[in-house]
Amino acid sequence: MNFREDIRNIAIIAHVDHGKTTLVDQLLTQSTTLDEHNQLEDRAMDSDAIEKERGITILSKNTAVNYNDAVINILDTPGHADFGGEVERILKMVDGVILVVDAFEGPMPQTRFVLQKALEQQLKPIVVVNKIDKPTANPEKVIDEVLDLFIELDADDDQLEFPVVYASAINGTSSYSSDPADQEETMAPVFETILKEIPAPVDNTDEPLQFQVSLLDYNDYVGRVGIGRVFRGEIKVGDNVTLNKLDGSTKDFRVTKLFGFFGLERLEIESAKAGDIVAISGFEDIFVGETVTPTDHLDPLPILHIDEPTLQMTFLVNNSPFAGREGKWVTASKIEERLQTQLQTDVSLKVEPTEAPDAWVVSGRGELHLSILIENMRREGFELQVSRPKVILREVDGVTCEPFESVQIDTPEEYMGSVIERLSQRKAVMQDMEHTGNGQVRLHFLAPSRGLIGFTNEFLSITHGYGIINHSFSEYLPVIKEQITGRRNGSLVSSDNGRVTTYSIMHLEDRGTIFVEPGTEVYEGMIVGENNRDNDLSINLTKEKQKTNVRSANKDQTSVIKEPKILTLEESMNFLADDEYCEVTPDSIRLRKVILNTNQRDKARKNKEKK
Repeated sequence: MNFREDIRNIAIIAHVDHGKTTLVDQLLTQSTTLDEHNQLEDRAMDSDAIEKERGITILSKNTAVNYNDAVINILDTPGHADFGGEVERILKMVDGVILVVDAFEGPMPQTRFVLQKALEQQLKPIVVVNKIDKPTANPEKVIDEVLDLFIELDADDDQLEFPVVYASAINGTSSYSSDPADQEETMAPVFETILKEIPAPVDNTDEPLQFQVSLLDYNDYVGRVGIGRVFRGEIKVGDNVTLNKLDGSTKDFRVTKLFGFFGLERLEIESAKAGDIVAISGFEDIFVGETVTPTDHLDPLPILHIDEPTLQMTFLVNNSPFAGREGKWVTASKIEERLQTQLQTDVSLKVEPTEAPDAWVVSGRGELHLSILIENMRREGFELQVSRPKVILREVDGVTCEPFESVQIDTPEEYMGSVIERLSQRKAVMQDMEHTGNGQVRLHFLAPSRGLIGFTNEFLSITHGYGIINHSFSEYLPVIKEQITGRRNGSLVSSDNGRVTTYSIMHLEDRGTIFVEPGTEVYEGMIVGENNRDNDLSINLTKEKQKTNVRSANKDQTSVIKEPKILTLEESMNFLADDEYCEVTPDSIRLRKVILNTNQRDKARKNKEKK
């Protein structure tokens, strides 16, 4: 059997923020790929503005670097479980993985998630212990933890003999030694280990073509672009080929363009052969998992698994009193068109119409998945409303089941009791507790996904910002019948229209946490804060101080209010109750009641209580 020794295909996998993308930057910089004119930005592979801001990878990216006459195709994958479907499909395209692990934190929930996917594919792993320059780094302990994780995940003997490289990606250094003093300003140990350990692709170019689509891109000029690997044979521009669809049907088309990856660029090429990772265009409705073959030799590859959505929200046209003031795209047709465009590339998303012409049920892999779509839409000029997220139930062997998640929490010991109490109220079951030193404790839970909706804000509050929570989808289990305690506090709701005054905040801030600053324009039914109690409370934040002839200069100067808590998009989505919407525009994020009128809302609440 012949192999293509001139090529290696690898994926970089890791938990969020363990340094995958920074490592890829260094591999690009220290290879012979970029010329001296091509300056590399920090975390260049994270090309999306939100990716750069949040420091996370949302969409898988691929690049290719040259090293010692070999081309190394590198796929940078998301570390967050909401984008796990991307990881799984990427791993079908490669022959090995680089598992990046933080030299202090060690394996984390998403480390387990991505590594399990890689081991299931029988891929050869290389472990890079990153951030070795941290004062708190403990590489020997981390390697022991990684080995334990491999054993726990049933790695075979070959996978357990993983090579290890120690690195500081941010400094561009690496070595085979766990001693930080031995770090050298080179990524050569990483490159050499890739060429030595990762299997070269089989060269079966003389056999009939098999090209499978693992990722989608969209281009206004050429339409849908399918990115994938040539598993067998050769493909050329101008070839007449057949697309084997997921439903078993076939469609003939002509390859109009082929693109290869080189550094940060996508370049047009004339042909590609077995082992190459390329992008292909020429068809309108290609989908992930479909196989391109010769017309006279239909032999599709097994269909790729795509994770089903676990969470859904209703997207609605904005109908608040401030509708249309700040957005460029506000109509139902524009919002629907934008959601349909998202479906062109996001295969884990589902959009379904409702009975109302101005509302859609949008289903995704988690809160982060959906919030990033909403954030992108508002940045593009869209104005819309969204409802509270709800989990998607599923029938499994005739039993109604709901999604459960593995939860890992790191918190100071003093807050441990409160965390356990609050999570048990949300029907989470503690599976493990470990004291990690320095007064810190690590807790593991299995929790229903609906119990975690809105928990992040509460968690940060009870741990005073010192806690870290990570959770990823585990499995579907029978629905818990008992009521799950959600948000504990009610809302402070504006009873009037107008502008918020410092005077009114001063007199009402002891009722709860205020979400709006003085001068903010509010309307009746808009949520302006969180009540200290569990019920909703209507308040007037627009009241002005009565003007009298007697003024106290001293008193006016010392009128100081607490800093209002301005919620982010995720915090707003987390805060929502069932009878509330989040109004999202390019300039503002507002919370509101579904029924704005105070009297009508009270009447609806009483009718509900009677039932």
